[in-house]
Amino acid sequence: MLVPLTREAFEQIIPPIATGPQYAHYWGKLRDVLRKLLISVVALTVFWLIGKLLGPGGQTVKLIFDIIAGLYWLWSPVFWASIRNGTYRRLPYSGFWRGEVLDVFITEELVREEQNVNKWGELVVIENRERRINIEVGDQEGFRATVQAPVKRIYKGIVPGQIAEMLILSKQPDLSRIDKITDVYLPQYNLWVGDYPYLRRDVFKEVRTELGGSPRNTTRRRPPTTKRRKRLD
Repeated sequence: MLVPLTREAFEQIIPPIATGPQYAHYWGKLRDVLRKLLISVVALTVFWLIGKLLGPGGQTVKLIFDIIAGLYWLWSPVFWASIRNGTYRRLPYSGFWRGEVLDVFITEELVREEQNVNKWGELVVIENRERRINIEVGDQEGFRATVQAPVKRIYKGIVPGQIAEMLILSKQPDLSRIDKITDVYLPQYNLWVGDYPYLRRDVFKEVRTELGGSPRNTTRRRPPTTKRRKRLD
């Protein structure tokens, strides 16, 4: 099932400014917060040095930059989430897609590399890997896509055959080629799966209800015969 959405509906589902879940995603863990605080401290130090060079005449400008730098840890999640949302909002066409889970499997993915110097003065690259769940979804039109997310206990109940819903985005008016997909909604358990919460979940649920999907609907529906859509690259 693929239903084209109006631009107005799409812009409500993926807003320009970060939602609460998006802010929380970029807020991160304690380690990420400490990194943001360190950036704020470094930026404040740099602007303090610049202020010394500018003298009394640049104090107003310095104060503005001090506020921006000092609050980087607070506003940066909004900024980075809004940038990420913008990459999706630039695509002109979207549609509500309903298919099913085809496969579920676990992989270990490289999420970060760190460089340290050991006691012999040698540079050592440390790879930080994370176990991630992979949900392959598809429909009877031949469309296939895989969504990844960090492993959580609540995902244990996901099995092939369950209804899966999401937004697809395209540069083509007929949505014949899919350029991007969002996080996936599994209505049977009211679960969201994805690396990043692109969607305003309350608005998405309103849209799916208007299109005939009850909050707990898990009945398979044969998708209508439409032009074959290309697999997501």
